[in-house]
Amino acid sequence: MGKPILCLDFDGVVHSYTSGWKGAEFVADPPVPGALEFIVKALPHFEVHIFSSRSGQRGGRAAMKNWLLNQYLGLSRAKASAPEWWVRHVDQEGILNDGVWPEAASRSAYRLVHAELRWPSEKPPAFVTIDDRAITFDGTWPSIDWLLNFKPWNKRPSQGQGAA
Repeated sequence: MGKPILCLDFDGVVHSYTSGWKGAEFVADPPVPGALEFIVKALPHFEVHIFSSRSGQRGGRAAMKNWLLNQYLGLSRAKASAPEWWVRHVDQEGILNDGVWPEAASRSAYRLVHAELRWPSEKPPAFVTIDDRAITFDGTWPSIDWLLNFKPWNKRPSQGQGAA
């Protein structure tokens, strides 16, 4: 049996989505802090699927792939300025010198986005899903008022310093 499926929502989880919805092909905001690293660290343990309301719309999956590829390519310009987790991912044997780094890092980014990640057009049968607009059902139905007042993590009032 293969690895369990981890489904990541795109907008608000991977892509910060600060500009709001502008269409399936429009992805303009930066990644959520830590998202790029999380994806890389999850791949050895999960079959990672990235799914969104964009996924079934014309141009949506291509826009998400291109955006994510550009994020990883942006980390690949120089080994000295790349985050340590990206260097470890690209240079798993620890043998790449600065001269071959850009090509190896670019190949790694393309492989990650186009071969290692999955981009389903329908919601996959995930072991677990990470979504900014979902509620874990624990057997107790929420009130309608609570649902109507729901806010994703990035729209809630700040919890202040020391919040868990």
